Amino acid sequence: MTMLKSLRLKMADVGVDPYLLAILTTVAGAALLPARGGTAKGLSHVTVFVIGLLFFLYGARLSPRAAWAGIKQWRLHAVILASTFVLFPLLGLAAEAAARPVLGPELAKGVLFLTLLPSTVQSSIAFTSLARGNVAAAVCAASFSSLAGIVVTPLLASALLGGAVRVDGGAVTALVAQLLLPFLAGQVARRWIADWIAAHKPMLTLVDRGSILLVVYSAFSEGMVAGVWHTVSPARLVALLACCGLLLTAVLTLTGRAAGRLGFDRPERITLIFCGSKKSLASGLPMAAVLFPAHELPLMVLPLMLFHQIQLMACTVLARRWGAESEAAVEQAPTPIATAAFIAVPSEP
Repeated sequence: MTMLKSLRLKMADVGVDPYLLAILTTVAGAALLPARGGTAKGLSHVTVFVIGLLFFLYGARLSPRAAWAGIKQWRLHAVILASTFVLFPLLGLAAEAAARPVLGPELAKGVLFLTLLPSTVQSSIAFTSLARGNVAAAVCAASFSSLAGIVVTPLLASALLGGAVRVDGGAVTALVAQLLLPFLAGQVARRWIADWIAAHKPMLTLVDRGSILLVVYSAFSEGMVAGVWHTVSPARLVALLACCGLLLTAVLTLTGRAAGRLGFDRPERITLIFCGSKKSLASGLPMAAVLFPAHELPLMVLPLMLFHQIQLMACTVLARRWGAESEAAVEQAPTPIATAAFIAVPSEP
C-alpha cells in the first residue's frame, strides 16, 4: 500500500491522474478484448451488483450528525439542486442544438443526457475537503442530489429527449432497486458497520473506483461488439471534448458568480461550485443502461465519460489552489476565490 501511495504521489507531481490512466486502460482493454456472448451477460449481472454495493457504501458513510448539520443549510442545497437540475439542463439544450450539426444526433443527445444527471458523491466531497469548503454541507448536497436524480433524471430525460428514452414503471422500479434501496440499506446498516468502514477507507475507495471501471468496461465492450465506435471520427471526438470543456467552463463560471451574489461565505461558495458543477458517472451509467436501448447506449454515455474526466482534472487544479489559499488566509485576510483566469468568484461582502 505504501508503494502504491508513493507511486500515486509521483504521478500527481507530474500532472498525471492515476484514475484517469486506469479508465483509459480499461477502455483499451474493452477495445482489444470486449466481453461477448455469455461473458457479457454475466458481466451485466455483476455490474448491477457492484453498482448496488457502491450505493450501499454511500448510504453507510452518511453520518446522521453530518447530515443534520448540512440539512440546516437549506438555502445552499436549494441553489445546488437548481444548478444540477435546472441550470445544467438549460445549458444542455443549448449545447445539443449548437453541436448537433457537428456531433450528429446520437452524440448530441448524449451531451444533453449528461446534463440531466445528479451530482457526484465521492469526488464532490473530496474536492470540497481539499479546498477547505463546508464538508458537512457537501456530504448532504451530494447525497440529496444522488437520491433526487433517481426520480428527476428519468422525468427530465422523458421530457427533453422524447422518444429516445424509455421511462415506464419497469424503468423506475429498476432504478429504485439498483440505486435507492441499497442506499437506504446502507443507512440502516450504518450503526453496525460505521466503525469498520472508517477503518477500511482505502479498501472501500478501491471498491468505489473498481465498480466504475467495471461499468466503463461493460459499456465500451458493448459498443465494440455492436461496431458503434467506427462512427466516431477523430474530428467528432475532438469536437465532443471541446463541447464538454465549454459546458464545464460555463457551469463553473455561473455557479461561481451566483455564489458571490447570493452572499455565501467562502466555505459555502466552495461547496456550491464543486457540488453544483459535477455529473455522476456512477449514477449515469446504470441510469443510461435502464433508460436507453442497448444499441444506443455506447454513444449516449461517451459524452458523460469524457465530461467526467474533464471535471476531475479541472477540479483537481481548482481544489489544490483554493486549499492553498485557505491555508494562507489563516494568518492574513481572506482572498477571493478565482476559479480560473476567466472565472472570478466575488469576495465576501
